[in-house]
Amino acid sequence: MLRTSATRVLDARDLDEARAVLLRDPISDVFVASRLDIGGLDPWRLGAEVWGYGERGRLEALCYSGANLVPVQAHTEAVRAFAERARRQGRRCSSIVGPAPAVEELWQLLQPHWGWARDVRGRQPVMAIDDEPSVEPDPRVRLVQPSELDLLLPACVAMFTEEVGVSPMAGDGGSLYRARVEELIALNRAWARFDDGRVVFKAEVGATTAGVCQVQGVWVDPKQRGRGLGTAGTAAVVEQARRSIAPVVSLYVNDFNVAARRAYEKVGFAQVATFASVLF
Repeated sequence: MLRTSATRVLDARDLDEARAVLLRDPISDVFVASRLDIGGLDPWRLGAEVWGYGERGRLEALCYSGANLVPVQAHTEAVRAFAERARRQGRRCSSIVGPAPAVEELWQLLQPHWGWARDVRGRQPVMAIDDEPSVEPDPRVRLVQPSELDLLLPACVAMFTEEVGVSPMAGDGGSLYRARVEELIALNRAWARFDDGRVVFKAEVGATTAGVCQVQGVWVDPKQRGRGLGTAGTAAVVEQARRSIAPVVSLYVNDFNVAARRAYEKVGFAQVATFASVLF
């Protein structure tokens, strides 16, 4: 039996306190911080709720509850309270993701009630770089233009399917996913290298704050792998993102993806934390 929940849905009065909690680890918590920068704590604007643990004026931990369930600075007592609220609400998320200890505890408490998970990835190094890349950036990696959406989209779908294990085109035919890729292009947060009109490397920046941005969707054409395109391409993204978006660039990667981890280390990324993900 889970303990009675001590959580509450945060509102605009809690925004400054919530941001202070997020600043304790600005790299690990960049996703939730970026969402609050856009939508504040208004559930309608966020498309999610943010739960708080602790009284107003003494906020200890957060949990973002939307398409993802994301614990923030959650110690054991907060995890138990968040798990109880999530259990009573029922599963609405497609994943639980965040710092490994909190995610592991959450899943231990929720699994008896939520049942099957499609995949559990227990060790995902969070890596960051705050300096120039250690390898020469690929000069052919550039921002994707709006007119190139249909060239980029197949590479994005291939990456997502390979990484997550399901196609983003399922359900609504991919309209939401296409809109998200289009949005990232419009925001100047999508990069690619095109060879003869074909994407051979691509990556995007998803979550951003004033201090940190998070790279996602790094992909190399399978026919071109092993040639260093991923390393030089990622270096180019780091160089350009540090100049135009935020001084610290982060990402997280599956621990079993040894090739990717080595490529990021060559670029200059260092591990700063460990995430875990539960995928439904």
